[in-house]
Amino acid sequence: MNTLSESVNLKGISKSNELSNVDNKLPLVKAPDTINWKPKSKVWPILQIVAFAAALIENTLMPTEQIVNNFPYRIFLILFIIYLGVQYIISFFNETISVKVNHKSQFYFAIGIGFIAWDILSTKTNILPLPFFPGAAQIVQVLVEDINTLLISTAYSMRLLVLGFIAGTILGLVSGILMGWYRQWYYWFFPILKIIGVVPAVAWIPIAMIVFPSTLVSQVFLIVLCVWFPVAFMACGGIENIPKSYFEAAKTLGADEKFLIFKIAIPGAMPSIFTGIYTATGLSFTTLVVSEMLGAKAGLGWYINWAKGWSNYAKVYAAIVIMAVVFSIVLAIIFKIRDRVLIWQKGLLK
Repeated sequence: MNTLSESVNLKGISKSNELSNVDNKLPLVKAPDTINWKPKSKVWPILQIVAFAAALIENTLMPTEQIVNNFPYRIFLILFIIYLGVQYIISFFNETISVKVNHKSQFYFAIGIGFIAWDILSTKTNILPLPFFPGAAQIVQVLVEDINTLLISTAYSMRLLVLGFIAGTILGLVSGILMGWYRQWYYWFFPILKIIGVVPAVAWIPIAMIVFPSTLVSQVFLIVLCVWFPVAFMACGGIENIPKSYFEAAKTLGADEKFLIFKIAIPGAMPSIFTGIYTATGLSFTTLVVSEMLGAKAGLGWYINWAKGWSNYAKVYAAIVIMAVVFSIVLAIIFKIRDRVLIWQKGLLK
């Protein structure tokens, strides 16, 4: 009898070992990449380099109708060709870089073709005449010649943006959490939020310049105001949308109010809070430009207003390019913070 049972047990063990061996031999299935989803191609990574090389050849060989120094623009094209070429070479040895290069290659190809069309229509043929339609060569020339003024203006704008954005975000988080958690706060302050929030921040410029003692403080106030509304509104809505069962289950296990707020309410509202922060980022840049056009002595908004007064639209577009780069960097930082805070949502967000 014992021999029979031992035989059965040995067969069961061997069977389980066979199943585990089969499981170990099964290939691992990678999760689909929701960011770099373009199909693998051998042509597009080469075509992106060809497009920028064609833009360089076109600018070098085709005669110029407008007065412009093409040298900085050609240096820019050469550097970008080198950048794309180095990435292409590295992609043969690094799978991560290879996937990214493949995904972005079509977009860079379109940009290269766009540079060719833009240069031909403006600088080379003057079909798009100055001063309203400067070519890429004129804009790059301004970026090189006015680099010191542009860097100082960017520093002033970043100081104003950081002060206003941080203060507005903190104020929005605190007020939004209080309104979302306490009924008395919601009763008294949510109507004020709705009334003030629908009014564009720039509409408060006359009042801000009268109430506050300096231009800097009034500009910071305007940015705080435009950031505060979307952050507070989304934080309040995020807490309200958390299922009540979460709080009831925590109370059943003995959780106090502090635990409910900081461990359930705020983490649960974080996706909504970051949505409010994204919205506030765009609004803050708009308010920044408008506020710096009134009474400021430096900043990108001031630079744009000054260049527009002289009808030098190449300078205007150069400042816009810098603003686009700065805005992209700020958004990238916010995305990194979001990915770290909302790591539990990895794979759910694009």
